[in-house]
Amino acid sequence: MGVPTSPDPYLAAASKKNGLPPKGQPHGVAVPGSKRPGCTAVYRHYHTGVGELPKTIDPSITTMWEAFVSASSKYPNNNCLGWREQDTKSKKWGPYNWMDYKTVQKRSENLGAGLVQLHQQAGVTEKHVPTGLWSQNRPEWQITDIACMSQSLYSVSIYDTLGPDTAVYIINHAELTTVVASLVHIPTLLSIKDQCPGLKAIVCMDPLVGEGEAPGNSKKAILGAWAAEKGVALYTMAEVEAMGERSGLRPSPPRPEDAITINYTSGTTGFPKGVLLKHSNAVAAASCAMSSNMYQTPNDVTLSYLPLAHIYARIAENTTLWGGGAVGFFHGNISEVLDDIKTLRPTTFISVPRLFNRIYNAILEATVEQGGIKGALSRHALAAKMEHMKTNGSNSHALYDRIWASKVRAALGFDRCRAMVSGSAPIAPEVLQTLRVIFGNNFIEGYGMTETYAVALGQLVQDNSAGNCGPPSITNECKLRDVAEMGYTSSDSPKPRGELMIRGHTIFKEYYKNPTITAESFDSEGWFATGDICSIDSLGRFSIIDRVKNLLKLAQGEYVSPEKVENEYLANLPVFAQGLAYGDPFQTYLVGVFGVDRAHFADFAGKVLKRTIDPADTVAIENACADKKVRMAALKEMEKVAKRVKLQGFEKIRNVHLCIDPFTIENDLLTPTLKMKRIPATKKYKEILDALYEETDRENPQKAKL
Repeated sequence: MGVPTSPDPYLAAASKKNGLPPKGQPHGVAVPGSKRPGCTAVYRHYHTGVGELPKTIDPSITTMWEAFVSASSKYPNNNCLGWREQDTKSKKWGPYNWMDYKTVQKRSENLGAGLVQLHQQAGVTEKHVPTGLWSQNRPEWQITDIACMSQSLYSVSIYDTLGPDTAVYIINHAELTTVVASLVHIPTLLSIKDQCPGLKAIVCMDPLVGEGEAPGNSKKAILGAWAAEKGVALYTMAEVEAMGERSGLRPSPPRPEDAITINYTSGTTGFPKGVLLKHSNAVAAASCAMSSNMYQTPNDVTLSYLPLAHIYARIAENTTLWGGGAVGFFHGNISEVLDDIKTLRPTTFISVPRLFNRIYNAILEATVEQGGIKGALSRHALAAKMEHMKTNGSNSHALYDRIWASKVRAALGFDRCRAMVSGSAPIAPEVLQTLRVIFGNNFIEGYGMTETYAVALGQLVQDNSAGNCGPPSITNECKLRDVAEMGYTSSDSPKPRGELMIRGHTIFKEYYKNPTITAESFDSEGWFATGDICSIDSLGRFSIIDRVKNLLKLAQGEYVSPEKVENEYLANLPVFAQGLAYGDPFQTYLVGVFGVDRAHFADFAGKVLKRTIDPADTVAIENACADKKVRMAALKEMEKVAKRVKLQGFEKIRNVHLCIDPFTIENDLLTPTLKMKRIPATKKYKEILDALYEETDRENPQKAKL
């Protein structure tokens, strides 16, 4: 497929930095003289060199507002934001409708001016203040975000996947006086208003008067009366845009050091942390993306479906809107996202292992698992392409791309997709390599965090290796710090290992209102400690292999505290005396090993099996632990506890192994103070844990559908 080039000279030059160095040369280069005791040398992208780290690929672009306005001035009539509408009779979703750049800029500037007036009416006189954003991905989300930039405001995304109280917490913690939200969230905002005394105005993205609604029974009348009762002003987005247009207020652009967002992230027990990110962080991150396979041109089209409340989706769209490309939004049902892909036919695509696994399974089911000539050809073509990539390093094949892979790509809507990225969690090498040869494009794996504006490591174009995330991105530098207590050191052979430390221009400013945790996250030289354990290969490519903290990251990108999960089950189920919760990074759920309390378990198992079990009879207890009826009964009780204590879906244990005293001082899995040694315990029971996953997947198959 052809390689598009941006007409912008700076963006065109950046896009040429994504390829491989001369054969045999490292992708990540160790900076001479940078090795220190207890750490590896400092590594940089091979294009970066040893001077000052770049802040931007274009000296004239220092904020994302400047990036958007630059694109809008160059390509005012280009498609910018797209959406699909549903036919009211057939219920089918139609083709994409588009709003061009000049329209998006005008609406954003009007909305920004209107938001300033709402803040002033609420008594807010400061210039750099937050505005809440609560909706699924849609054009109005992006318009609101750009509107905030236009007046040096910053957006704060609200999302409820972390628990029912999270919205209240974010509104109060970020001191939001105004929230822009979709209609579905307006009742929730009004119902929690009493818990959010600072909330003064709500802006609804949707019209509040529908066709055929009686004047006194319209959404505006009903919700407006409720809002008045709660002491909060309710507007539609159109009303605030009109208010801003009448004001004549001109844009008040942000500075590089100004906040662009507070992005709330999971990763610890309790409420999420507010990561304060600056415009300079966003520009540095987008500069990295522009220097990767994901560079954007005015001809590119990307699909918006990963939640914009998370930074991974946000940087992808920041980059597209800098390059003058088009963003098409999914129609709102994630289970039908493949239909959006077929309709939009994106040229670049970011995703997470969970969806790539679904696509992988769907392709295999429709091709290589078929019988007859179709299945035989598919198996032969796939094997030939895999062997060709293994031998020659190339994922394209003159014959099998034409007669097989191109047809598979077209069936999915990826026929013009030139670049893909997998992030947020490790992707299984088999899945990555298979999809690479089928799609025949530049498909890389990357690594980033909310704290790094989603950017830190990324594979280079044409590096078709698996199991690594590539070298540091161009605006950052990385090193590893020894974690001797876990057995990871910079002197390990053949690959140095340790905690990944990152320094550079994508690194966040602070955890909002949390100076203690902020200070704990950085060393004296400004290195941010990620908590991820990495190894570095001979080409300077980093692989994520473990976590420093006892946090599990699942395939969908959610973090889980195993101690929290274990403690909830142990505190509420007397049949358990010990517990180990485990999450495989390639799976979306937890499994566990639990030690039973003899007395309580004997009674419990006896009722399930309808016979008397003596607590002192070790053989009888062991047999009951192994009985599937007992395990299933235990899982039912665990499900009841999970609902009662409000564990999230990804925190629930879906399969369990029961035994007597799994962790003891004698087997070296307990400390003298009776604390479980998590890493050795996981290692000891790894085969059992893997078998639990196999059993669950076998008995509860989740076949992907094309």
